[in-house]
Amino acid sequence: MSNAFVPVPSRVADVVAETPTIKTFVLEPAEPIPFRAGQFVQLELPGVGEAPFTPSSSPEEPERLEITILKTGLVTDGLHTIEPGATLGVRGPFGEGYPVDRFEGQTILVIGGGVGLAPLRSLLYRLFGDLDAFERVSIKYGARAPDELCFRRQHAEWVQKPHVDFTPTIDRPSPDWDGHVGLVTTLLDDLDLDLEKTYAVSCGPEVMLKFVTWKLLDLGFPPERIYLSMNRNMSCGMGICGKCNIGPYYLCKDGPDMCYADIQDIPYALG
Repeated sequence: MSNAFVPVPSRVADVVAETPTIKTFVLEPAEPIPFRAGQFVQLELPGVGEAPFTPSSSPEEPERLEITILKTGLVTDGLHTIEPGATLGVRGPFGEGYPVDRFEGQTILVIGGGVGLAPLRSLLYRLFGDLDAFERVSIKYGARAPDELCFRRQHAEWVQKPHVDFTPTIDRPSPDWDGHVGLVTTLLDDLDLDLEKTYAVSCGPEVMLKFVTWKLLDLGFPPERIYLSMNRNMSCGMGICGKCNIGPYYLCKDGPDMCYADIQDIPYALG
């Protein structure tokens, strides 16, 4: 990152509709933007503003970023009108990212909800690139309805990988769905994992993170083995504006992927 204040011009090479409200933007930055899985960037829509997003692409391809975005506000509404050929700005990366080195030799339980699978996909690409370094990768993913499941075109490919299992669920029954029905926390009821040799990583809406954390604790997960992607209130990306602090931590600098052991005693850390 040559200058954290100056965005790198990035051409939109493709736009992929993931769901009715989620699109993936494939960007070709004017210069490579190396990042670690879990780090985030500030994406600028000229004339409108910028917002923080975690790349959903492989960290091994810094010359081609994918950013998956839910249409949910001023900047995201504008981004959803962008077509291939447009130019956006990218600042970053920021944050620490996932402690992947700590995960080696362990089972990784990945729990996503809705568009929360986007930041986790970057981690999955990192794990898939060196699967022999990990005991197992178990993916649990939930959305409200079948057409809201993100990256559905890739799910079959993931389960073909060695030591990887993937279980999706939807919140309510649907006539075109014959899989599991229930909140993503219900997929944690019958885990066949050694909790002392498993790290859990979760990303999704704040209310989901809260209930996933409580569920994991009830199952006996040690707090130091729970990581939460807390992508909220981040603005400057450098710990200057103070909007994203949780106790002594700034999500944009110390996170956004926080170990629950570090924040468990901070009031309202999970909202």
